Amino acid sequence: MKQSQHLPIIGWREWLTLPELGIIQVKAKIDTGARSSALHAFDIKTFDHDGIKWVRFKVHPYQRDSHQTVIAEAKLLDQRKVRSSNGQTQLRPVIQTTVKLGSKQWPIELTLTNRDAMGFRMLLGRQAVQRRFLVDSGHSFVQSSTTSHQSNDRSNQG
Repeated sequence: MKQSQHLPIIGWREWLTLPELGIIQVKAKIDTGARSSALHAFDIKTFDHDGIKWVRFKVHPYQRDSHQTVIAEAKLLDQRKVRSSNGQTQLRPVIQTTVKLGSKQWPIELTLTNRDAMGFRMLLGRQAVQRRFLVDSGHSFVQSSTTSHQSNDRSNQG
C-alpha cells in the first residue's frame, strides 16, 4: 500500500491558522500549481533587530474586510523572485512561520505580497502540502470547520 493512501485529505480551500503571526483564521486556496505559499500583506517594511533582518507587515485576514488588521513581525528568511499567475516576476520577502490546519501544525515558507485583487488572502502551495495531505478538488473545508469567522469573510465562493 502506498504511503499517499494514509495521508489525510484536504479540500481545495481550507481555513488555516498562522499562530506565530497572530492570525487566528485565514481562508486559503490550496494551490498545487504554485510551488510556494503566499500571504496577503501590505505596508511591508524591513528592519534590523540585533543585527538580523526582520520584516514588519500588516494583514487583512478576511477578504473584503479592511477593518480587521493584524500587524505581524517575522525574521526575514530571503528575498526571492516569484512569477505570479499573470506571468509577472516580483521580488518578494520570504519568512518562515508555523501553519495549523485541523490537528496538524508544521513550518512553512511564505512569500509576502499584496493579494487585494485576488480571491484568497493566502495560497498554500505544493511545498507546504506535499507528503502531508491529499487534495480533493471537489470539496472545501475538509480539515477545517466553517466557524463564525466565516461570516466576516463574505467571499465563501472563493
